[in-house]
Amino acid sequence: MTSLKEQLAELSRGTDEILPDGGLEAKLNLGRPLNIKVGFDPTAPDLHVGHTVIINKMRQFQEYGHNVVFLIGDFTGMIGDPSGRNATRPPLTPEQIEANAATYKEQVFKILDPKKTIVDFNSRWLNELGSPGLIKLAARYTVARMLERDDFSKRFAAGQSISVHEFLYPLAQAYDSVALNTDVEMGGTDQKFNLLVGRHIQQSFGVGQQIVITLPLLEGLDGVQKMSKSTGNYIGITDPAGDMFGKIMSISDALMWRYFDLLSFRPLAEIEKLKKSIEDGRNPRDVKFELAKEMVTRFHDAASAEREQVEFISRFQKGALPSDIPEISVASADGSLGIARLLKDAGLVESNSEAFRMIEQGAVKIDGEKIEDREIRIPAGTSHIYQVGKRKFAKVSLI
Repeated sequence: MTSLKEQLAELSRGTDEILPDGGLEAKLNLGRPLNIKVGFDPTAPDLHVGHTVIINKMRQFQEYGHNVVFLIGDFTGMIGDPSGRNATRPPLTPEQIEANAATYKEQVFKILDPKKTIVDFNSRWLNELGSPGLIKLAARYTVARMLERDDFSKRFAAGQSISVHEFLYPLAQAYDSVALNTDVEMGGTDQKFNLLVGRHIQQSFGVGQQIVITLPLLEGLDGVQKMSKSTGNYIGITDPAGDMFGKIMSISDALMWRYFDLLSFRPLAEIEKLKKSIEDGRNPRDVKFELAKEMVTRFHDAASAEREQVEFISRFQKGALPSDIPEISVASADGSLGIARLLKDAGLVESNSEAFRMIEQGAVKIDGEKIEDREIRIPAGTSHIYQVGKRKFAKVSLI
């Protein structure tokens, strides 16, 4: 049986903040299953592994016997979350919300135990609140406090519009915590304000205040920008096994530990042993294999993970890929870069004309695949191994 101290260490792992100090330990000491809430507005049909940072934490709470609520914000999704925005977010239609919510439920059960997960929709109580209830809820918080929120204050100072309905979003999210008698609410670092409003509104209703846990926003494959489908630097949890394995192997050695910390289910002590093995001379690539196999097994199966490792070794090691490939970042002004310009900026060729000539000769490869189209453009946010001729290699991250 896991001790309270061990539980606290694992639950704190990879978090950004736990507020207030000592609050989580006090909740765990209550000796009863806690109510854990995480809200997801179904803004897009697919999830990427950046979303799973918080879902992994939900799984940990489940394993320790707590009640986990996967809350689909079908009501709040129609308002539009303004967090981190410099403009009003377009609200979703009921049809979009219904379609996206269906795919969310299917995808999260690749991680969460469906028998131990409560799936709920906040329209269940927010629709019943009605106009009088919403007005009374709004009376529990001030405009001055709302404008303390970073994105609101910046927009207000810049003279950018803030619609009144945007103030309703954190209030509605906070009321969710009242309705669910939430002990712990989790969210990304960009959700800190909303989560703290939840504590205030709970207090105003005379119920126990939740503990707030914020988790970091996972960097994408480039190691710079937040993982996002819009930047192309993501690993989708519905990606084919080969794509998922290759993308994980493409991340830098430094970023690998960030992914281990936030995405892996391995105990902290085991990860420390992996770090020690590299200090003792183990190839970082072989440790990265462990991460890639774990992720592919989770979202596909163990057989696929083993197969993709064999395929990766066949493609790269048998192709005499050197172990000391330089890692280079190349800037893109408009979200993509032509292959010739990329090779030139990465120092693999002297000029665009040389790049074109090498492509025509079949001497340019990306991740071991020969490139024949000299007009191909590489999207920003991606990281690949580029080869020119037999001896020039570089792992290039396009930012």
